[in-house]
Amino acid sequence: MSPEPRGFFDVAFTDAVKAVQTRLGSRGRNEEIERSPARNRITPELAAWLAERNSVFLGTASADGRPYIQHRGGPPGFIVTLDDQHLAFADLPGNKQYITLGNLSENDRAIIFAVDYAHRQRIKVWGRAEVIENDPALIERLTPPKSRLRPQRVIRFRLEGWDINCPQHIPQLFSAEEVEAASMAMLARIQELEEEVARLKGKKS
Repeated sequence: MSPEPRGFFDVAFTDAVKAVQTRLGSRGRNEEIERSPARNRITPELAAWLAERNSVFLGTASADGRPYIQHRGGPPGFIVTLDDQHLAFADLPGNKQYITLGNLSENDRAIIFAVDYAHRQRIKVWGRAEVIENDPALIERLTPPKSRLRPQRVIRFRLEGWDINCPQHIPQLFSAEEVEAASMAMLARIQELEEEVARLKGKKS
């Protein structure tokens, strides 16, 4: 039985990757990263961060290594932390191509890539994923509230390692809901100030 991965560097830093790091002069820096505390468990901070996401990308590959990336979205909280090693989310109906499901039937390696554009932060989560179709209680638990679509299955993700990327090159973007909330607050403040100005003018007259 192979040892449990100690985090993203055991999963991502293959011999080929290390060879490139050596050739391009970054191996020493990355050796220091390998000595840092392992990120092979879902911490409360990671669980809370993922619970705020309404959009992630799920990467899988076929048995012969052909990669595929699928967008997954839902209300904040649609990605649920089951325990310190497992995430899960409902597989809502889509275009019915089932590429992700087909890939996972022959190759369970997967990655979740999530970005918080407002705060310019991205997190990568490596692991193994499985499709669960015979657990009505879990399916019901993971179905987003008020969802018009009823999932027939869930995808459960077993974490092997995760990493936080630097914010470099991430554009700062805000959702329509965030912009609307900020606009409403600004308009409310403008109205408050206009009423205050009118009151002060009334005192002078």
